[in-house]
Amino acid sequence: MKQSPSNLKFKKFHKPNSSFLFLCEHKKFFPFLGFWALKSLQAGRLNFRQIEAARRTIRRTTKKKGNLWINLFTNFSISQKPVGSRMVSGKGAHSLWICPIRQGQILYQLSGLTNDLSVKALTSAGTKLPIKTSVVKLVY
Repeated sequence: MKQSPSNLKFKKFHKPNSSFLFLCEHKKFFPFLGFWALKSLQAGRLNFRQIEAARRTIRRTTKKKGNLWINLFTNFSISQKPVGSRMVSGKGAHSLWICPIRQGQILYQLSGLTNDLSVKALTSAGTKLPIKTSVVKLVY
């Protein structure tokens, strides 16, 4: 999985604040590819290591069977200046890439597995993330 975007219009961003995270958009808020999904119950930020840890947990639990869709990508850069530097002289270098998460957003989706195995995999992946999550089922 790719860790950061390959090309951007602007290299450094303003830090996404709380008003950005709590906006209510309705895209990616229901499972549209899989039958089971992991949904966030609160807003927050995820970095690449947390996303990858949850993905590995799902893959380990499902024994690489079934289909997995990841609706996350780390596309916001957080910059940080060195400790001993003085003020001015520009913005700091990239320290990490984050993915802002909104409340109710679908993070991972699974299909092609039994119900028990899907719920077990997504529940164990939710424990790896720093936000509260729940497992939801697609209802037609």
